[in-house]
Amino acid sequence: MRGADRKYHHIEEIQYIAPSLKIAKENKMPEGRKIRVLAAKPGLDGHDRGIKIICAALRDAGMEVIYTGLRQTPEQIVSAAIQEDVDVIGMSVLSGAHNYLFPRVLELLKEKGIEDVMVMGGGIIPDEDIPALKQAGIAMIFGPGTDTRNIINFIQEHARKR
Repeated sequence: MRGADRKYHHIEEIQYIAPSLKIAKENKMPEGRKIRVLAAKPGLDGHDRGIKIICAALRDAGMEVIYTGLRQTPEQIVSAAIQEDVDVIGMSVLSGAHNYLFPRVLELLKEKGIEDVMVMGGGIIPDEDIPALKQAGIAMIFGPGTDTRNIINFIQEHARKR
């Protein structure tokens, strides 16, 4: 871990939780700078199996993944995103607080002058909430059962290139 006071972890530091997960070699990132993804669980949601599986899939596809852990505030998420110089923030919410938490992260990024970080969401999000979240600036919402290859492809196609 870089920095003794960090409370979030690079996915390599977390025990691999999806040994049967197989990502096709064609989904590997090209050589060069890796896309950096910050994965976060904002709010009081305490279930993180799904986001850990997604983290492992993104890592297996050649991305650098930083997982903040459970119960993060929007302020903590934005602070970590800035410190880690990420290209993408992916948040998962199962508690129903997505209509506040997702836009709040976008608002904080804007306040800090960060306009080139793609923000995505996932979890249990009713279909009727998705248009407002996208209008607020969330790039994509991925629901339960989304194939990890779809998430990988979306990030590869839409994350900023440096």
